[in-house]
Amino acid sequence: MIVIIGATGPVGRSAMELLREAGHAVTAVTRNPAALLPEGVRVINADPSQPGSLDEHWEGVEGVLLSPRAAGPEAANLLKTAAAQGVQRVAVISSATVVHPAGEPRFAAGFVAAERAAEDSGLAWTHLRCTDFATNTLAWAPQIPSGAVRGAYAKAASSTIHERDIAAVAVKALTESGHEHRSYVITGPESLTQTQKVRLIGEAIGRHLEFVELAPEQVRAAMLAQGLPEEIPARLLGSLADFAREAGPSTDAVERVLGRPASTFGQWAVEHAAAFGG
Repeated sequence: MIVIIGATGPVGRSAMELLREAGHAVTAVTRNPAALLPEGVRVINADPSQPGSLDEHWEGVEGVLLSPRAAGPEAANLLKTAAAQGVQRVAVISSATVVHPAGEPRFAAGFVAAERAAEDSGLAWTHLRCTDFATNTLAWAPQIPSGAVRGAYAKAASSTIHERDIAAVAVKALTESGHEHRSYVITGPESLTQTQKVRLIGEAIGRHLEFVELAPEQVRAAMLAQGLPEEIPARLLGSLADFAREAGPSTDAVERVLGRPASTFGQWAVEHAAAFGG
């Protein structure tokens, strides 16, 4: 049995699908009792950030996929309890900023704390230090009908990662030996600017799209006016500012672990074309 903490996120959902396809039993932890989850998945309605919320659910569990945002500061106690009850492994969905700083240090610090919680738990840990998720670009979808995406730092470049590739590496780490006490910087296969990503989305849906660069403070003000918490534009704009100065990292970790190349952003865009009106 593999427990997914962060089950409704893009990586958690993909991991559940891959685990079920491979014949593994899966438990999804979610705060939302109405969440739509894959058929055959056991569901625990609980808030993992609350002390003791999962204490009664570790019997028969072999591994845990942990989203630090889902568990919050409770991650350390949660993982120690899991280890004490016989759980063997944990894979942490972390960030490449732990070893390749970008953006505000306070955000990387949260991932460092989650990694430390795993290392101190007694579980065999694997850290999945991811670059920015391709799914983040779904935030552009409302702008697509206008023919242009407006945002800051057009030249900011990163090797965006497909959520399914992260999930596939996580499944390997949780179900096979050889990944214990290892950290993988997981990236897509190519570094692309924001302008290039928008162009690839346009190709996927058969439209010409442009990226229109705005001042960072204009973007921040617009996001806050939409009711988004301060953390969202702070995370986004801090990272983009650094990636505009120096591109984010690119590695072959996905290919080394999976034996196949990481998916390109163009492939991801084709798969998600419907979300952009394609």
